Amino acid sequence: MSSREIEFTKMHGIGNDYLYINCLDKEPIGLAELSVEMSDRHTGVGSDGIILICPGGDKADFKMRILNADGSEAKMCGNGIRCVGKYLFDKGITSKTTLRIDTLSGIKILQLRLGSDGKVSSVTVDMGKPSLLPAEIGLICDKQEFIDREVLTSGGEVRLTAVSMGNPHGVIFTDDLSTDTVHNVGRELESHPMWTDRANIEFAKVEAPGRITMRVWERGSGETMACGTGACAVAVAAKLTERSAGRTEISLLGGKLDIEWGDDGHVYMTGPAETIADGVYYRKHLPAGETK
Repeated sequence: MSSREIEFTKMHGIGNDYLYINCLDKEPIGLAELSVEMSDRHTGVGSDGIILICPGGDKADFKMRILNADGSEAKMCGNGIRCVGKYLFDKGITSKTTLRIDTLSGIKILQLRLGSDGKVSSVTVDMGKPSLLPAEIGLICDKQEFIDREVLTSGGEVRLTAVSMGNPHGVIFTDDLSTDTVHNVGRELESHPMWTDRANIEFAKVEAPGRITMRVWERGSGETMACGTGACAVAVAAKLTERSAGRTEISLLGGKLDIEWGDDGHVYMTGPAETIADGVYYRKHLPAGETK
């Protein structure tokens, strides 16, 4: 294929959709521009971004890179990494059902569960230990942690808990999950000066013990159907503020995730992964130095 033609697979984890590109031999150049171009839901394929599947080197089976729809690079995506596991197994690239995937937030361990068709139906991901340290979250704060603290927005005060799941999250517990609140407050808080490099903002409503509904405003993508690391952050924040115990069912716009903050301090996320389509994208603009 020419440099203008990009083979991809579109997949989603409870509605959080990405375009997966096999980069085991070679990565395209101009990744930021490519992600913006391919992700456009009117003139591209349409997605929350692109995910590159790369060699894992000596320390992992494979490596995952994530480019958001705005071209910025993300450290981790819980829904995306489940789809990486499905991609690798279903396409016969690996026969392992336990995988070590390298990410910018460290190595994550995947347990693949197969359906009756012999393909991956769900994945449990060891998301590692959450961090509450401001320096590790990317939070400008003179306290040792930021739990259920007041933050002033143009719409009034909210109470926010800051958590890192390898990427920064601000969790707000509220009964107001309206689109106006999620979009306006989410957009404002994503770029609040309290963060060193923006943050994902979660709005969570406790429905019953062990059951939470949430919506998420993701940095670089806006509101998405789901966010795996965001669901993990919500479960952690719920336990920290005594709104839930260690295991929580999180309902997002795209579906449900089972999140458990285990006795070992690790957060475990279980959810589905689905393939939508395979295709070839015809790149509109080639980076400088590339030829047809």
